[in-house]
Amino acid sequence: MARKCCKTGKKTGTGHNRSHSLRATKRTYKPNIQKKRVFDPATGEYKTIKVAASYLRTLAKRLQQGKRA
Repeated sequence: MARKCCKTGKKTGTGHNRSHSLRATKRTYKPNIQKKRVFDPATGEYKTIKVAASYLRTLAKRLQQGKRA
């Protein structure tokens, strides 16, 4: 499975490392993806989703308000 957040769509990005002499070499920027078990009230069961760590705060806020994630 790809390193991609199922909610925000964040995925691996590309760019350059820049040295002191401004030499550019290719590099990748990887998102901080975590596996989380979330309770789905519609079906009454737990689901495992892969989400970015930055989305976990939003997810916690939505679950606290009782909204659907």
